[in-house]
Amino acid sequence: MNVRSQPMIAVSDVPRSSAWYQLVLGVSSGHGGTEYEQLRSDGVLVLQLHRLETEHHHGTIRDPGLPVGNGVALWFEVDDLDAAVRRAEKAGVQVDRALHHNPMADHRELWLRDADGYLVVLADQVA
Repeated sequence: MNVRSQPMIAVSDVPRSSAWYQLVLGVSSGHGGTEYEQLRSDGVLVLQLHRLETEHHHGTIRDPGLPVGNGVALWFEVDDLDAAVRRAEKAGVQVDRALHHNPMADHRELWLRDADGYLVVLADQVA
């Protein structure tokens, strides 16, 4: 059995969030638009962005009255963490926790906040 995660988050501005994730993660747009976006890495879907107020056929996916992302971390293992750190620094993104070694996972991590306040963690590949 093969299982892949395809997380979807509700955002206030899809194009702005798409640009943020493309810059920080080095991913590409697989859909584009103001209501929905698919972000891909080497053709593989890694994150979906959905406009907060848009209902489509399934209703809204987030209650706008509740804090965004409470209890959720969007965790991305990247091929070149140092390059990702440089991209984040150049973009001036909000750093939640500077680059550090996580002894439990035995790798380096950088914790960021995206434009909507979601916690985004970039990590080295696990050996």
